[in-house]
Amino acid sequence: MKFEDCKPLVELTRGPVVESIHIGAVAIVDPHGNLVARVGNPQMVANLRSSSKPFQTLPLVESGGAEMLGLTDREISLTCASHSGTDDHVFVLRGMHAKIGVTEADLLCGIHPISHKPTLEAMRARGEEVTPARHNCSGKHTGMLAQARSRGLPIADYINPTHPIQQTIIRTFAEMCDLAVEDVQIGIDGCSAPTFAVPLANAALAFARLADPSGLPEPRRSALRRIWRAMTTHPDMVAGPGEFDTVLMEVAAGVIACKGGAEGYRGFAIAPASDGSRPALGITYKVADGDLNGRARPLIAVEILRQLGILSPAQMENLKPYDTSPVQNWRKIEVGVMRPAFRLERS
Repeated sequence: MKFEDCKPLVELTRGPVVESIHIGAVAIVDPHGNLVARVGNPQMVANLRSSSKPFQTLPLVESGGAEMLGLTDREISLTCASHSGTDDHVFVLRGMHAKIGVTEADLLCGIHPISHKPTLEAMRARGEEVTPARHNCSGKHTGMLAQARSRGLPIADYINPTHPIQQTIIRTFAEMCDLAVEDVQIGIDGCSAPTFAVPLANAALAFARLADPSGLPEPRRSALRRIWRAMTTHPDMVAGPGEFDTVLMEVAAGVIACKGGAEGYRGFAIAPASDGSRPALGITYKVADGDLNGRARPLIAVEILRQLGILSPAQMENLKPYDTSPVQNWRKIEVGVMRPAFRLERS
C-alpha cells in the first residue's frame, strides 16, 4: 500500500476546520472483471484479513465435504464469520465439532477478549473463562478442521501454509480473484492462519462472483450459491448483535453479503438487480490508517450504497446509525461532524 494510491474517504470536522481525514481506496467490479467505479487506485495491494473467510470456506463446500459432514447453512455461515463470541455462536460451534469429530482443544486460533459486552458480563457472573471457542475466528478454524477431516488429512498443523488444505484454499482464492497462485502474497493473520494480499480490484472480482457465480463451472457455482445463501440467511452468525456486517445483511434482506476484515478492510457482494438493470457487484475498500476504532468503515459502506442507489430509502434509514453523524464532546455538545469525503469515479 502506498500513500499515492489513496484518496480521502472520511473526514471529521471540529468547528469550521477539517480536523482528521481517513484516506484509502475503493474498487467496484462486475463478475466479468470490469471496473465499474473506484476511489483512488483499484490496483492497490492490501491484506483482506477476515474479509477472505467466505473464500477460505469455499473448498469445504465445493469438495462436498460440508454435505458429507452434514453441515447446515447456519454452520457454514459461522465458518465465514468474525463472530462476537456469544453463547449462540459457541452452541453452533460445538455442534459442528461433534459432527466433525474434533474438540475445542484442536483449535489453533488462540484466545482474545470477546467484544459482546452482555456475553462477557454473563460469563463473569458465572465464573466462566474465555476459551478458543469464543475467538472470532473459531468458526473459520473449525471449517478448516472440517476440510482436513473430510479429506482424511492430519489436523495437527492445519494452519501451516504448506498443509494440503491451505494449499487448496490459496489456489481456490487465487482462481476466484483471476490471479496466479504466485501473485497472492501470503501473511499470517491474528488467528495464526494464512491471510492474503491482492489488488483491491481482484478481491472485488471474487466478491462479485460470490454474488453471481453463473459464469463459473460446477461445482464451484453451486458452492458459491450455498455460501451466499448461508451468509444472507444467517447473518447473525457472520458477526453478531449490533455488528455492522450482521445489521447490513439483515437490512438488505438477501441482496448483500458483507464481510469485514481487520486493519480497515471490508468486502461485500451485491446481487444483480432483479429487472436486469444492474449486474452483480463486488466491492472492496481499504482504510489506510487501519480504522482501529471502526468509525470509518461503516460510513464508507453506507455512502457507497447511497451513491450506487442499491437500497430503498427505508433501508437506508435503517442504516442511519452508521451514516454521517455529529461529533460530540464529553458533555454531549455537538462540536463537529463525521462525513464521507469521496465521490465514486465511474468507469
